[in-house]
Amino acid sequence: MALSRGLRCCQRVLAWVPVVIITLVVLWSYYAYVCELCLVTLTNPIEQVAYLIVFHVIFVLFVWTYWKSVFTLPLQPDKKFHMSYADKERYENEERPEVQRQILVEIARKLPVYTRTGNGAIRFCDRCQLIKPDRCHHCSVCAMCVLKMDHHCPWVNNCVGFSNYKFFLLFLMYSLLYCMYIAATVFKYVIKYWTDELTNGRSKFHVLFLLFVAVMFFVSLMFLFGYHCWLVSRNRSTLEAFSAPVFQNGPDKNGFNLGFVKNFQQVFGEEKKLWLLPIVSSKGDGHSFPMRTLCEAQNPLLANEEQWGDDGLDEENRGGALLLQIIGLAVLYPQVAGRNGDFSSSSYLIAPTN
Repeated sequence: MALSRGLRCCQRVLAWVPVVIITLVVLWSYYAYVCELCLVTLTNPIEQVAYLIVFHVIFVLFVWTYWKSVFTLPLQPDKKFHMSYADKERYENEERPEVQRQILVEIARKLPVYTRTGNGAIRFCDRCQLIKPDRCHHCSVCAMCVLKMDHHCPWVNNCVGFSNYKFFLLFLMYSLLYCMYIAATVFKYVIKYWTDELTNGRSKFHVLFLLFVAVMFFVSLMFLFGYHCWLVSRNRSTLEAFSAPVFQNGPDKNGFNLGFVKNFQQVFGEEKKLWLLPIVSSKGDGHSFPMRTLCEAQNPLLANEEQWGDDGLDEENRGGALLLQIIGLAVLYPQVAGRNGDFSSSSYLIAPTN
C-alpha cells in the first residue's frame, strides 16, 4: 500500500516536468528577446519601444491562455448521472449481463443520453459508477470521467475537455503568434550577426538560438492548430475524429455537426468580444449537446439541404480531410485505450522533438 502511494506521488510529480520545461523555455525566450535583442542589440529607441509593446501584448495573452489551460479543472458529470445506492446494489448483485444492460437502460431513460457503445449498450463507467453523458469519456490519467473529453495533454498536465477546450485552442493560436512575431522581428538581426555586422558574442548566441527555437515550435504548432481548427469546423473532438460516436441508429461522424457557424459557437460562444480572451463563453453545460439528427427531425426541408451541402463538401474536400487526419496521427501520437467500445484515456505530445 505504501509503495503504491509512493509510486502515485512520483507519477504526479513527474507529470509536471513537461509544464516546467515549457515554463523555462518561455522565461528564457522572454529574457533573450527583451534583454539581449531589444535592450542590447537594438539601438533605435522608437524601434525598441514598438517591439517591446507588441511583444508584451502577445506575451501576456500567450501566458494567460497557457495558465488557464493548465489550471482549469476538467468538469465531471452531475450527480444525477451517478447510480443511486439501490440501483448500484441491484446492478452489482445481478450476474446476468443482459439483465445488467436492461438495468442501465432503465436508468438512462431518465437522462438526456443519446450515444451508445460500439455494441449498442448504454455507456457506463464501472470505475466512476455513472452513466456517461454524451461525449464524456473516462481519463485513466486523471482517474475520472471528463465532460466532452478531447484528450489528455501532458504539456499542460491536464485533461482538455469542455471546461478548457477554448483556452487550449487560444493557447495554440497565441503560441503560433508568439513564435511568428519573434521569428519575424529577430530574423533581420540574425542576418547581421551572421555577416558579422554585429559582433556582441553573448547576444549573438541568444538571438540565433531564439530564431531556431521559434521556427521549430512554429512548424510543429502550425499542424496541430490546423488540425484542431478542422475539428472545430466539424464539431468533433480528437477522440471522435478517430472513432465516430455511436447513436441509436449506429455510428455517425457528423452526429454533432451543426454547420460551421454553430459549430464555432459551441466552443467560443456568441459574444464576439470574448472570442479571443480566455474567458468562459462556450455554449451549454457539457452534459448534453444539440445533435444533427434532432435538428433534421424538427426541419426536414433544412435537413435535406444540409445533407446535400455536407455530402458535397465531403466529396470536394475528401483529400484535404484525409491529409488532416494523417497530420493528426503524425503530430498527436494518440495513445487510446478502449473498454466496451469507449475510451479510457488519450494523450499526445506537442513537442517538436517528439
